[in-house]
Amino acid sequence: MLHESLRKLIYASLAFTALAFTIPAAEWASITRHSGWRQHSMSRPKPPVVTPPKIIGQPPADALILFDGHSLDQFETQKNGKPVAWTLRDGYFEVNPGSGAIFTKQSFGDAQFHLEWASPNPPIGVGQDRGNTGVFLMDNFEIQILDSYKADTYADGQAGSIYGQYPPLANASLPPGQWQTYDIVFRRPRFDHSGQLTEPARITVIHNGIVVQNNEIAYGPTSWLKFDPYSTLPEKGPIQFQDHGHKVRFRNIWIRELPDRPTPDAQELKPIETIKVDPSEIAKLAGEYRISTKPGAKPLNIKAAVDHLLIKYPNRLSILKLVPVAKNTYQFTETDARFVFSEDGKSIKFHIGGESRDIQKID
Repeated sequence: MLHESLRKLIYASLAFTALAFTIPAAEWASITRHSGWRQHSMSRPKPPVVTPPKIIGQPPADALILFDGHSLDQFETQKNGKPVAWTLRDGYFEVNPGSGAIFTKQSFGDAQFHLEWASPNPPIGVGQDRGNTGVFLMDNFEIQILDSYKADTYADGQAGSIYGQYPPLANASLPPGQWQTYDIVFRRPRFDHSGQLTEPARITVIHNGIVVQNNEIAYGPTSWLKFDPYSTLPEKGPIQFQDHGHKVRFRNIWIRELPDRPTPDAQELKPIETIKVDPSEIAKLAGEYRISTKPGAKPLNIKAAVDHLLIKYPNRLSILKLVPVAKNTYQFTETDARFVFSEDGKSIKFHIGGESRDIQKID
């Protein structure tokens, strides 16, 4: 009884006040622990429209074409600007053994990268001495190219491996001489202002339509016979095509630079400012509301707490919190959505994502 009396006294002291306050900092930090954006925020930038290719594997509208079968102008030798000495013919180019690696003239960080390659036919050599080359993202992270069709070598050096670190999840290799595809998604490593690693590189590889690397975390730059630790890298670097002494062919090479996700501005991150409402007024809003006219549909349940509302949608486990931000207006704490109650408390206008819908109270 003492607790009940105290509760009523507190309720009475709050009656008819309209002083502004905010969600406690600890609670707000929990709410914004993910992206920082409120769920369904209309302020969150929309993604750009990209026209996909009519044939999968062909470049989408926003891709940079690195090789279309006609010119090697996007490449240079040994990063010195000199023309490459690799062989160009019949819509492909081929490694010229002994002429050295080639590099893209442009540098890239986060990217979606597509290339097609074919190992020599008939095959020559065994193990690592069989159709060997590789592509080095940011000139540091090698995706191995090798004739791994019915051939044996160490697992983390097969076609589709992140060289020396991760074997492919499957051997998806085609016979020598056949064109094969790599689709690579690369997220560059991040460093802070002092040069310390804050986020390692991540790599996904799809070989001939089969996922062989699933968002793997690179230990550091790929290397041979040892593990190299991370050292500070620029945000972008060229892509190296290795000369390993084998006449591997390449065609249809394109890349899409991937933007960073937009970060919320100060207004988005600002905790919701709420008003204090007499608990008796909050209590009037509690009840069951009809959200579907289908026969047997379960209602939306709203319960009143001291200074906010709790709602539970049918067939959902989570209970959602709404706080008062204006007269008859209650804001979802994690979502850019709100309930606006009618003056008589018999209906709700639910606003979300630029849309609104009506919800009726069940008498």
